[in-house]
Amino acid sequence: MKKGFVLVIGLLLTTMSFGQVAKSGASKPDPTKELLTVDATCGECNFGMEGDACDLAVKINGNTYYVDGIPVTEYGHPHNKGGFCVAMRKAEVQGEIVNGRFKASYFKLLKEEK
Repeated sequence: MKKGFVLVIGLLLTTMSFGQVAKSGASKPDPTKELLTVDATCGECNFGMEGDACDLAVKINGNTYYVDGIPVTEYGHPHNKGGFCVAMRKAEVQGEIVNGRFKASYFKLLKEEK
Protein backbone atom coordinates (compact mmCIF):
# COMPACT_ATOMS: atom_id res chain seq x y z
CA MET A 1 0.00 0.00 0.00
CA LYS A 2 2.82 2.43 0.89
CA LYS A 3 4.61 1.70 -2.40
CA GLY A 4 1.43 2.44 -4.35
CA PHE A 5 0.97 5.73 -2.52
CA VAL A 6 4.59 6.74 -3.15
CA LEU A 7 4.18 5.83 -6.84
CA VAL A 8 1.06 7.98 -7.16
CA ILE A 9 2.76 10.94 -5.45
CA GLY A 10 5.80 10.53 -7.71
CA LEU A 11 3.62 10.51 -10.82
CA LEU A 12 1.77 13.62 -9.66
CA LEU A 13 5.02 15.49 -9.04
CA THR A 14 6.33 14.42 -12.45
CA THR A 15 3.23 15.75 -14.22
CA MET A 16 3.58 19.07 -12.39
CA SER A 17 7.03 19.67 -13.86
CA PHE A 18 8.18 23.08 -15.00
CA GLY A 19 7.82 24.10 -18.62
CA GLN A 20 4.68 22.04 -18.97
CA VAL A 21 2.51 22.47 -22.05
CA ALA A 22 -1.20 22.79 -21.41
CA LYS A 23 -3.20 19.63 -22.01
CA SER A 24 -6.05 21.62 -23.53
CA GLY A 25 -3.93 23.48 -26.11
CA ALA A 26 -1.67 22.38 -28.95
CA SER A 27 1.40 20.45 -27.82
CA LYS A 28 3.73 22.33 -30.17
CA PRO A 29 3.76 25.94 -31.30
CA ASP A 30 2.86 26.76 -34.88
CA PRO A 31 6.16 27.75 -36.57
CA THR A 32 4.28 30.14 -38.88
CA LYS A 33 2.94 32.24 -35.98
CA GLU A 34 4.66 34.56 -33.53
CA LEU A 35 5.52 33.01 -30.15
CA LEU A 36 5.00 35.50 -27.31
CA THR A 37 6.35 35.42 -23.77
CA VAL A 38 3.69 36.92 -21.49
CA ASP A 39 2.73 37.34 -17.85
CA ALA A 40 0.04 34.81 -16.91
CA THR A 41 -2.02 34.88 -13.71
CA CYS A 42 -5.55 35.06 -12.35
CA GLY A 43 -7.22 38.07 -13.92
CA GLU A 44 -9.41 38.88 -10.92
CA CYS A 45 -6.83 38.21 -8.18
CA ASN A 46 -3.74 39.83 -9.72
CA PHE A 47 -4.72 42.02 -12.67
CA GLY A 48 -7.83 43.52 -10.99
CA MET A 49 -10.05 42.51 -13.91
CA GLU A 50 -13.84 42.34 -13.58
CA GLY A 51 -15.26 38.85 -13.08
CA ASP A 52 -17.18 36.46 -10.87
CA ALA A 53 -14.58 33.73 -10.35
CA CYS A 54 -10.88 33.07 -10.75
CA ASP A 55 -9.97 32.97 -14.45
CA LEU A 56 -6.65 32.76 -16.29
CA ALA A 57 -5.52 35.97 -17.94
CA VAL A 58 -2.44 37.19 -19.79
CA LYS A 59 -0.80 40.58 -20.26
CA ILE A 60 0.19 41.34 -23.85
CA ASN A 61 1.72 44.71 -24.76
CA GLY A 62 0.45 46.24 -21.50
CA ASN A 63 -3.15 45.06 -22.00
CA THR A 64 -4.81 42.24 -20.06
CA TYR A 65 -7.03 39.59 -21.62
CA TYR A 66 -8.90 36.61 -20.29
CA VAL A 67 -7.68 33.37 -21.88
CA ASP A 68 -10.07 31.08 -23.72
CA GLY A 69 -8.95 27.49 -24.20
CA ILE A 70 -6.89 27.10 -21.00
CA PRO A 71 -8.67 26.79 -17.63
CA VAL A 72 -7.15 28.45 -14.54
CA THR A 73 -6.87 24.95 -13.00
CA GLU A 74 -4.78 23.54 -15.87
CA TYR A 75 -1.59 23.55 -13.78
CA GLY A 76 -3.08 22.68 -10.40
CA HIS A 77 -5.19 24.47 -7.85
CA PRO A 78 -4.91 28.22 -8.43
CA HIS A 79 -4.63 29.00 -4.71
CA ASN A 80 -1.77 26.58 -3.99
CA LYS A 81 1.86 27.71 -3.88
CA GLY A 82 2.79 28.85 -7.39
CA GLY A 83 -0.86 28.77 -8.50
CA PHE A 84 -2.23 31.49 -10.75
CA CYS A 85 -4.13 33.25 -7.93
CA VAL A 86 -1.03 33.65 -5.77
CA ALA A 87 1.72 33.99 -8.37
CA MET A 88 2.47 35.82 -11.59
CA ARG A 89 4.03 33.35 -14.03
CA LYS A 90 5.68 33.62 -17.44
CA ALA A 91 4.26 31.64 -20.33
CA GLU A 92 4.93 31.19 -24.03
CA VAL A 93 1.70 31.58 -25.97
CA GLN A 94 0.22 31.70 -29.42
CA GLY A 95 -3.27 32.68 -30.35
CA GLU A 96 -5.31 35.69 -31.30
CA ILE A 97 -7.30 38.40 -29.59
CA VAL A 98 -10.98 38.12 -30.48
CA ASN A 99 -13.65 40.35 -28.90
CA GLY A 100 -11.26 41.41 -26.13
CA ARG A 101 -10.28 37.83 -25.17
CA PHE A 102 -7.14 35.85 -25.95
CA LYS A 103 -8.01 32.66 -27.84
CA ALA A 104 -5.04 30.41 -27.00
CA SER A 105 -3.90 27.89 -29.58
CA TYR A 106 -0.66 27.16 -27.66
CA PHE A 107 0.20 27.78 -24.01
CA LYS A 108 3.38 26.69 -22.24
CA LEU A 109 3.98 27.65 -18.62
CA LEU A 110 7.67 28.45 -18.12
CA LYS A 111 9.88 27.48 -15.21
CA GLU A 112 9.57 29.76 -12.20
CA GLU A 113 12.52 32.05 -11.65
CA LYS A 114 13.97 32.01 -8.15
